[in-house]
Amino acid sequence: MRIIKRIAELRQAVRGMKRRGRSIGFVPTMGALHEGHLSLIRKARRETDWVIVSLFINPIQFNRRSDFRSYPRVLAQDARKAAGAGADALFAPSAVEIYPPDFQTSVEVERLSRRWEGRSRPGHFRGVATVVAKLFHLVQPDIAYFGQKDAQQARIVRQMIRDLNFDIRLRILPTIRELGGLAMSSRNQLLSSSARRPSRLLFEALQEARRLIQWGERRGSVVVRRMRQIIHKSSKARIDYAAIVNPKTLEPVEKLQGKVQVLLAVWIGPVRLIDNIQCYVPS
Repeated sequence: MRIIKRIAELRQAVRGMKRRGRSIGFVPTMGALHEGHLSLIRKARRETDWVIVSLFINPIQFNRRSDFRSYPRVLAQDARKAAGAGADALFAPSAVEIYPPDFQTSVEVERLSRRWEGRSRPGHFRGVATVVAKLFHLVQPDIAYFGQKDAQQARIVRQMIRDLNFDIRLRILPTIRELGGLAMSSRNQLLSSSARRPSRLLFEALQEARRLIQWGERRGSVVVRRMRQIIHKSSKARIDYAAIVNPKTLEPVEKLQGKVQVLLAVWIGPVRLIDNIQCYVPS
C-alpha cells in the first residue's frame, strides 16, 4: 500500500488512475481505524478498482482543543489495518498541507447543521463539510463510503454532494457494533473499564425505542422519555440529546409515521458517544 503525504503526489496518482479508466473508491477517516472503518474499505475494494483511504485529524471540526489533542494518533497501526482490508493508498497529509497559511474558505450546509451535533459542537459541521469538500476535489472518487453511526454527518455530506454538483455516488453502510451493542468509534478507546457497562445503555435505549414503536407507540415524546429513563440508570451517564427526527430534514417529529431516525448523544464520564437507529413506522 502506498502512503501519500503531499497533495501534488495525490493528484499525480489520481490522474494516473483516471487515464487508465480505473474507478476510485474513497474512505475518509480521522484514523484510529476500527472494524467500522475496515468494513467500508472492504466494500470499496469489492466495488471499485483503486481504493484510497484518507487519514487526517481535521483541526477545524473540533470545537474543544482538548478533544483534538487527545484524539488517538496511530499512523503505523492504521496503515497496517488499511492495507489488510484492501486499501491501495493512504493519504495522510499534515494540517498545513490541507490548510496552508491564510486559508480563508469554508463550506457550510446551513439548515441541516443547526440542530443536534451542530448545536452541541458549534462550527463542527462547517469543519466537516470544508474538509470533505476538499478531499472530494482532490481524490475525485467515483464512490465515497461513510458509516451510518454519524447519521447527521452522512445526511449533510449527501446534501453537499447534491448542492455542489459533485459527480460522486455515496454509500452509507450500517453501523458496526461491539459485543453488547456499543457502536464502534475511535473514541471508545478513551472509555475506562468502569465506563464500559454504562456505555452499553445507549444501545439498550435505542433498542427499547425500536420495541415501543413496533408495539404501536406513535408519540415521539413517549419514546424519548423512555430512552432517557434507561440512560439515567447510570449515574455516570449524562444525556446531551435524545430525539426522534425526520431523516431527511433532521427536524424532530412527534407523530411517528414513515421513516424516522432515533438519535442519541450521551456523555459517559469525560467521553461523548453518539448513536442512532432508523425505524419504519407503518401508517
